[in-house]
Amino acid sequence: MSRTLEKHTEIERSIIKKFRKPIWNNFIGAVKEYKLISPGDKIAVCISGGKDSMLLAKCMQQLEKHSEVPFEAVYLVMDPGYNKKNRELIEYNARLMNIDIKIFESDIFDVTLRAGGSPCYLCARMRRGCLYSKAKSLGCNKIALGHHFNDVIETVLMSMMYSSEIKTMLPKLRSTNFEGMELIRPLYRVKEKDIIAFAKYNGLEFLQCACKFTEESTQKEDLSKRKEIKSLIEYIKTQNPEADDNIFRSLHNVNLAALPGWRERDSGEVHSFTEDY
Repeated sequence: MSRTLEKHTEIERSIIKKFRKPIWNNFIGAVKEYKLISPGDKIAVCISGGKDSMLLAKCMQQLEKHSEVPFEAVYLVMDPGYNKKNRELIEYNARLMNIDIKIFESDIFDVTLRAGGSPCYLCARMRRGCLYSKAKSLGCNKIALGHHFNDVIETVLMSMMYSSEIKTMLPKLRSTNFEGMELIRPLYRVKEKDIIAFAKYNGLEFLQCACKFTEESTQKEDLSKRKEIKSLIEYIKTQNPEADDNIFRSLHNVNLAALPGWRERDSGEVHSFTEDY
């Protein structure tokens, strides 16, 4: 009779075996290529309850066990005002996946709802600040977020079309408000379709958007710029299946000599190609 594995062991095995190439190898590849983890790091793995952050937590958990680079991970959940059902789902999945989470509460949802205007931008800024602050109080020097490959390529197109600049998420960056803290994105090379496949394979149901604002106004999601860009990329891929990979590679292969202008990262000084023409 074959031995029945515990659910969390099945999930861990699927990451290492079934999804080794699309998930584990890309996760490890990003950690190494971008030098995301250093010896002695204490990293707050920030969990929202969605598929991306929950997968990140399991990958970080496995890496912590087997990495030649010694580091410590803390699995941090901020409750910004989830309803009872959503909070329970996060706690259930954490138990199911054998992730020892630390939960702390904030009133970010209520604050952003009262503020008016564009709640998504304000909420994101406040959430990031709260996570940095809590992580630092726990002795962490880094926070890890679950942004993935698709977030990266969608962000660059959104920036071009709506902000008139070329930029995207970086695999890591230093905090400007919390000295000594860094943000890392270990799923930088992992595609969303593979995260979805991982969840379906393991029969896992994760938290979707739990924002009170979108609960009260479902049209906001339909009108989101990111959803428009996601659809645009999927359409382009029907003509060129490698379009998403090419967008990602282009971010690592910028030819400044063929750009009419650019802005320096630190000083913000603007340059034109006419300077050296």
